[in-house]
Amino acid sequence: MATDTTTQDSPDQNVNNDLTTKSPSFLKRFLPRSLLGRSLLIIITPLLLVQAISVWVFYDRHYETVTKRLAQGLAGDISMAILLLEKTETPYEQAHIFRLMQKTTDLSLTLHHDITLPPTAWTPDWSVLERRLDQAISEQMMKNFDFIHQYEIDTVSLADQVKIQIQLDSGVLLILVPSKRLFTSTTYLVILWMVGSSVITFGVAVIFMRNQVRPIQRLARAAESFGKGRDVKGFKPEGATEVRQASGAFIRMRSRIKRQVEQRTAMLAGVSHDLRTPLTRMKLQLAMAGQDEDIKNLQTDVIEMEQMINGYLAFARGEGREETVSCEITGLLRDLVDQLGQNNNPIDLHIEEDIVIQLRKESFKRAVSNLVTNAQRYAQHVMVCARKRKSASGYLLEITVDDDGPGIPPESRLDVLKPFFRLEQSRNQATGGVGLGLSIANDVISNHGGDLSLEDAPGGGLRARIILPF
Repeated sequence: MATDTTTQDSPDQNVNNDLTTKSPSFLKRFLPRSLLGRSLLIIITPLLLVQAISVWVFYDRHYETVTKRLAQGLAGDISMAILLLEKTETPYEQAHIFRLMQKTTDLSLTLHHDITLPPTAWTPDWSVLERRLDQAISEQMMKNFDFIHQYEIDTVSLADQVKIQIQLDSGVLLILVPSKRLFTSTTYLVILWMVGSSVITFGVAVIFMRNQVRPIQRLARAAESFGKGRDVKGFKPEGATEVRQASGAFIRMRSRIKRQVEQRTAMLAGVSHDLRTPLTRMKLQLAMAGQDEDIKNLQTDVIEMEQMINGYLAFARGEGREETVSCEITGLLRDLVDQLGQNNNPIDLHIEEDIVIQLRKESFKRAVSNLVTNAQRYAQHVMVCARKRKSASGYLLEITVDDDGPGIPPESRLDVLKPFFRLEQSRNQATGGVGLGLSIANDVISNHGGDLSLEDAPGGGLRARIILPF
């Protein structure tokens, strides 16, 4: 019985562990992980930066300069009106000046003799533009009216007008200024144009980048399907030149792998099949030769050779061209357990839920059968469990085969998955077969894009764990 609980992962599993368990840095946690998201981020970040700088420069330079000039003109008109009012002597002259200012400067003036401005001017909660406007008017008022010490500017009370009140010796001068004299529509037009162009640019970038990323996604799905042993139909190179090169390389690689597997399978099946003919003649000749001790030893050797050839053929069939089908795991495992438990020790089966997955049904059934048969050969109790697990990339099918046998030493667990490797070196077929059972199972699971690992069972013995992605 093995006592070391350390397991050895395959290189692919180590790579997946590195990709999924490595914690990202603080900044990378907030950045997109997809190629589309990162490509859009590369496009949008400089665009937003340029837009922000442009808005700041425009607001700080253009708007402030224009507002200053408009406020300067308004202050000049108000200064002229005050100087004219100081020279008037009759109400009729004041009214004439008010009409003249209304006609020439579009300013509405009213003089109130019975009120005074309060000591503290009203300071509403202005927006940024209104604060800038009030500041510009105040600066020009202070420059032009050295003799005025108290005034009030209200830019928010009236919808289309700015209200200015100035304390004079004769009373309070109320001035209503149209907003169009102080506000320029260029500000809003420029900002609207910049925001609109950004939105249009972003939309065009999303459309083009999605078209560029889609061929990469198809290539990834084709590679994943091929790694799981599924046939990739209708895949062709498309997209940018680099993506087409990668797709063409994938198609050529897939063709070479298929050709190599087919050639190796055909050679192994052909050799094994050709050996059966002389082997059958040898069995017939030995059966007619008698029953002495030497003949019995030769018959035993022939039987062992036949078992080896059957193992070679089973290994070759494991790499056949069986099509993938939708398979219900619960029914498959129950049929397998019922079949293998008839003439051997009973098998405990535990299934958490119904699982449907795309498989080469016969090949997968042969792989699980080899694991269960191997456990029955060395143990008294065998338990098979199946469940669905959730991972970062999707769902996984996990099947474990536990036994209470002597187990396999940790240093030999990778070797027993290799073809023709046996822990028992005597080559006696009764004590370990030809060394192809676990290698066939490992080969079938790998062709499905999964992983087969050998571990210590929780109750002692050996655990064979199958992990298959959905």
